[in-house]
Amino acid sequence: MRTIDITSQSVRDLNQALHDQAPECTEREWKVLNPAGKHNIACGLDQNLSVDIMGHTGYFCGGMNKKAHLVIHGNAGQGVGENMMSGSIRVKGDASQAAGATAHGGLLVIEGNAGARCGISMKGVDIVVKGNVGHMSCFMGQAGHLVVCGDAGDALGDSLYEVQIFVKGNVKSLGADCIEKEMRAEHLQTLKELFNRSGIDEEPEAFKRYGSARNLYNFKVDNASAY
Repeated sequence: MRTIDITSQSVRDLNQALHDQAPECTEREWKVLNPAGKHNIACGLDQNLSVDIMGHTGYFCGGMNKKAHLVIHGNAGQGVGENMMSGSIRVKGDASQAAGATAHGGLLVIEGNAGARCGISMKGVDIVVKGNVGHMSCFMGQAGHLVVCGDAGDALGDSLYEVQIFVKGNVKSLGADCIEKEMRAEHLQTLKELFNRSGIDEEPEAFKRYGSARNLYNFKVDNASAY
């Protein structure tokens, strides 16, 4: 395992060393010491690496991730996993707003709570939050799954497309065009698989499913007040 201490090397040095593994992986396991809330740690990775970040991170940790598997042993700032394509990111603490924003694929697991706009404009990522999510989560979500094992704030799923949202706790309010939907056998199986992948022990039957009413896909003058 290669270890990089951010107190003696810069984030740019760290990211360059990780990017150097893209053509050919010669060092798969990495440990990052003393991240101290710095921004843009481990961004743009394009190799099947294992990266343990031993502390809190700032904005956009793991952004644009492909293939790599990151574990943040602390809290994550705004936009963790933003635009990730594949691989996985696990946050051992809480995540600030816009976790998983615009992400196309992969798995984002937040073992604590997530702030506002979790999964905003998500495009295929699977997000599992062990705690609560803040307001406007999954706003304009297009594809993928958002699983909330706690409560959800105001305007959940506002203007969403085809994301499937599963919530165990209370939903303060639903956003425009988001409705509760029937939980069928295939959805229980989807949840079971997501819990197995994320290592979270929950019963799928305890969750409710939310999705798009599909009334805002095309402009209708009768729905003008909802746009």
